[in-house]
Amino acid sequence: MNDPIMNPDIPSPCYVCEEAKLEANLQLMKRVQDEAGVSIILALKGFSMWSTFPLVGKYLQGCTASSVWEAKLAKFEMGKEVHAYSPAYKQGDIDELCQLVNHISFNSLTQWQRYKEQVAKAGISMGLRINPEHREAETELYDPSAPGSRLGVMAKDLEGVDLSGIDGFHVHNLCECDSFAAERTLAAVEQRFAKYLPKLKWLNLGGGHLMTRQGYDVDHLIKTLRAFREKYDLEIILEPGSAVAWQTGPLVAEVVDIVHNDGPIAILDISATAHMPDVLEMPYRPVIRGAGLPDEKAYTYRLGGNSCLAGDVIEKYSFDHELQVGERIIFEDMIHYTMVKTTFFNGVEHPSIGILHKDGSFELVRKFEYEDFRDKLS
Repeated sequence: MNDPIMNPDIPSPCYVCEEAKLEANLQLMKRVQDEAGVSIILALKGFSMWSTFPLVGKYLQGCTASSVWEAKLAKFEMGKEVHAYSPAYKQGDIDELCQLVNHISFNSLTQWQRYKEQVAKAGISMGLRINPEHREAETELYDPSAPGSRLGVMAKDLEGVDLSGIDGFHVHNLCECDSFAAERTLAAVEQRFAKYLPKLKWLNLGGGHLMTRQGYDVDHLIKTLRAFREKYDLEIILEPGSAVAWQTGPLVAEVVDIVHNDGPIAILDISATAHMPDVLEMPYRPVIRGAGLPDEKAYTYRLGGNSCLAGDVIEKYSFDHELQVGERIIFEDMIHYTMVKTTFFNGVEHPSIGILHKDGSFELVRKFEYEDFRDKLS
């Protein structure tokens, strides 16, 4: 069998994480950690497939959580360091997080001042998210440094504030960016917050460091991080999500029907709105194995999801042959920031989750049933 994704043991629909590709990403990150002298932790908001945590935990230092539930997943399923950041915590959140995390970053001075005594008593290292007022993200939806952002404290608001008890700063303004964007961000942090850095123990540079993308200048990243760490004698922490699971596996789908309205439309057993929401939200055009641009190949189809949302339609693709009912459609690179965003909208069958192991065997780790849909509601 030439294409392991065509393994007959793989059901449709199904997210398939390819173990060898995931480990290759982790090995590259281990190199960055070792050569730059930094810590890399997994951002669960981008990749929460906990069946892979035994492998991830061999290479990374732990996880970062954006909620109590993510913190519990990190604590109980990986069992290494747990860092937390959220735009706002309720008292109940803090009560639980004090039993779960090693680091916690606050989004505002008021949140820190409200909870600092309780968190300090629990022996947790506290940080403050800062806004470097420096933009790198190309999509407005994902830009934490956009004007009017609710994320992070600006330098002007720290003037005259006693930061005793703050061990670190947390800055996140990247989104699938390169090493030079990271370098520019560090320059912006230095420009606005340099006077605070010698008093800190750590600097968390958040996610968006797409070091596993082909062409990324890993050597430049290592050099940049090492120089900044040595200059200020800081522990540097990175928390990528996309980079960990970048290009580590597809979403397998199947043609269920073909209808005609201003051209042929292939109806699939997946839903863009429920299973690939970024396709509609960003929007972006996913890569389909063996397919081309409209009219590039002999047969062009629009691809439709199987929910009743009128706009549950993916762009046009062309194929070398006429599509047939039952034929598989392979959407590439669907492991990061995809599984974590799925819904049970319309009660549409949720894709299963599986691992294609290095030896070629397939393990079905999760199949969703009616009860999962029912129990999400009440």
